[in-house]
Amino acid sequence: MNAFEDVAPKLVDVAMGRRPADLVVRGGRWVNVHSGEIIPETDFAVVEGRFAYCGPDASHCIGEGTEIVEANGRYVVPGLCDAHMHVESGMVTVTEFCRAVIPHGTTSMFIDPHEIANVLGLAGVRLMHDEAVEQPVNVWVQMPSCVPSAPGLEEAGASVTPDDVAQAMAWPNMIGLGEVMNFPGVIANDPTMVGAIAATRRAGRTVGGHYASPDLGRSFHAYVAGGPQDDHEGTRMEDAIARVRQGMKAMLRLGSAWYDVAEQIRAVTEQGIDSRHVILCTDDCHSGTLVHDGHMNRVVRHAIAQGLKPITAIQMATINTAEHFGLEREIGSVTPGRRADFLLVSHLAELKIDAVFARGRKLAENGRLVADIPAYPYPKSAIGTVKLGRQLEEKDFLLAAPKGRNEVTARVIGVVENQAPTRALTATLPVVDGAVPGDEAQDICRIALVERHRATGEVVNAFVSGFGYRGRCAMASTVAHDSHHMIVVGTDGECMAKAANRLGEVGGGVVFFADGEEKALIEMPVAGLMSVERAEIVAEKADGLIAAMRAAGCALNNAYMQHSLLALVVIPALRISDKGLVDVTRFEIVDVFV
Repeated sequence: MNAFEDVAPKLVDVAMGRRPADLVVRGGRWVNVHSGEIIPETDFAVVEGRFAYCGPDASHCIGEGTEIVEANGRYVVPGLCDAHMHVESGMVTVTEFCRAVIPHGTTSMFIDPHEIANVLGLAGVRLMHDEAVEQPVNVWVQMPSCVPSAPGLEEAGASVTPDDVAQAMAWPNMIGLGEVMNFPGVIANDPTMVGAIAATRRAGRTVGGHYASPDLGRSFHAYVAGGPQDDHEGTRMEDAIARVRQGMKAMLRLGSAWYDVAEQIRAVTEQGIDSRHVILCTDDCHSGTLVHDGHMNRVVRHAIAQGLKPITAIQMATINTAEHFGLEREIGSVTPGRRADFLLVSHLAELKIDAVFARGRKLAENGRLVADIPAYPYPKSAIGTVKLGRQLEEKDFLLAAPKGRNEVTARVIGVVENQAPTRALTATLPVVDGAVPGDEAQDICRIALVERHRATGEVVNAFVSGFGYRGRCAMASTVAHDSHHMIVVGTDGECMAKAANRLGEVGGGVVFFADGEEKALIEMPVAGLMSVERAEIVAEKADGLIAAMRAAGCALNNAYMQHSLLALVVIPALRISDKGLVDVTRFEIVDVFV
């Protein structure tokens, strides 16, 4: 993409009619996110991938070689921006993610590749950064800030230092620091956190936040004072209000499993908080959601359904995001000088997208990609990262009871549907042959974390509730935020061992076993996190995974996402790590048995 200063004279010439535009869109309804207006009968002229003219008549911009697109009264909407997301959650590479979301109107993404950073470190981030640069849409990268996310409570496959952050800030598509999840570290002035934030601020970049606590007292105020400029972990109306009042941007997310917009948007619709400080994002969307339901268009439609005016919801997914990252002169609006990223929309409230243009080039029409986006090859260093060290056996997934006990009181991770936090539960469980197998009647099954970075062969066992599994079954995944070991959840030790070993064979992914047989498999050989297949194929396999889980009794919405976050030791209340069971409210390891 040519820099503005290099093409500005051409923009002026086109606006004056001294040279023809490359593209002219005629007769559109201009959705102007700066003024909050919808202006009828507007023409738009584009040259060198940027808008040169937006006004009532662009006939003076048309020459012999100008491509003309008739809007015929359709809305001309800025391309949508996802302010915070993780490509790896889509189970595909950056290229395939772009292929999946472009037809849904997303033309700018701000990605935090801290999943691959936890496996491959700075080298993994560079791989995704370089792939991002090659895309026909805008993919900016945030440098992961917390690898590992909670030092002392987990061991990741790699680490990121303040020196790494400072080095990455010089890369061309690096936009800032990714979500600062280690909020206790910020509050305690941990040198690593202070150093990473300082390196980002010195580079003039944006510091992303992640305050995953309901406490809005001193700790929250100290966290904001430490430098984070936005936050997407709010779930309540008061969370959004508190963030805006403290000068942060409140990011409201609607992902595959996180439904945090409806409650928080009441801060705008009921309390009158200034909507220009509220931003929409997805955080995590798996491929099934992307292919079947949409991306940022889905989030905008949902926000409109909560009572927002369409143009207000669109601002939250365009200009608000651009301004937050200091890119308002590049993206976020249909105005002169900006990149010609825009949508032709036939119904605004439903956000029915007829065509998607990026940098003045049509990429999608009627929900289908029309541009060729070649695959991006990953090196061998990114493959073969699942190292179990040995064949796992059924006995590895048994948790021995204290001697002489017929029953025990155990701590249990409680899944909360459609939210990232978990509950810290306790339950009385029976002892069978000296071990505690869980209890189907109480919806309590086993969870194990298998170390997969250093081939130690270690397995940590605990209990989880909320999946509803019945009979003999197990699911294993090497997507296990954030350290990305392997999480295995099941009712049967044999199935759990088979599932874990199967992922060792294929180099990572997700697999489901029932009655000792493989029912579904999604291979993800790139760092054990991403498939090399097309998003449509991955989505089909994901549908098979969901069907297998439902057949085994799981009725949770997007249960795979819930599964993948069970080791995220920076979000309360109870999690599992390679160190043991973690009480995230106290940030300490606790015993499984009370």
